Amino acid sequence: MAESPEPDGERRQVLATIGYEGVSTERFLAALQAAGVTAVLDIREVPWSRRTDFAKSRLGQALAERGIAYLHRKALGTPKPGREAAKAGDRESFEKILGEQLDSAEGQEALAEAAALARQGGLCLLCYEHDPAQCHRSEVAVRLAALAPLAIRHLDPLAGPDQRS
Repeated sequence: MAESPEPDGERRQVLATIGYEGVSTERFLAALQAAGVTAVLDIREVPWSRRTDFAKSRLGQALAERGIAYLHRKALGTPKPGREAAKAGDRESFEKILGEQLDSAEGQEALAEAAALARQGGLCLLCYEHDPAQCHRSEVAVRLAALAPLAIRHLDPLAGPDQRS
């Protein structure tokens, strides 16, 4: 993934994010490859899915076959009470619980590690929700951009390889 020129003239590494909701495995993988992703950081607290191609082991294998590294960081995931609040439409509780998780010592350590990875370029944050505005990966991306010079790009695997975000 290339660097992104910013209005202030600074060049920033691109930090991508992606959700797999409603998309085929093929389109998901194609979107990552088209964006030049070299590593996927799974930020689901529990890297399991009813869609078995997106469970940790099978996803890691599919990514490796395409030359993309797979990493999982539980500490960047939304704890179960936060996921339950999101499902119930309680955005305020969701954001509070997520904030507490990311502000914890474990969360701060995982953010620092993720920022170091993002500085190298080619990193993409993975979670479930298609819409980044409805997913905690947007907050994680914003926090990473506060730690490192990053330009956030939300990938849309449903839009196809010519997408623009």
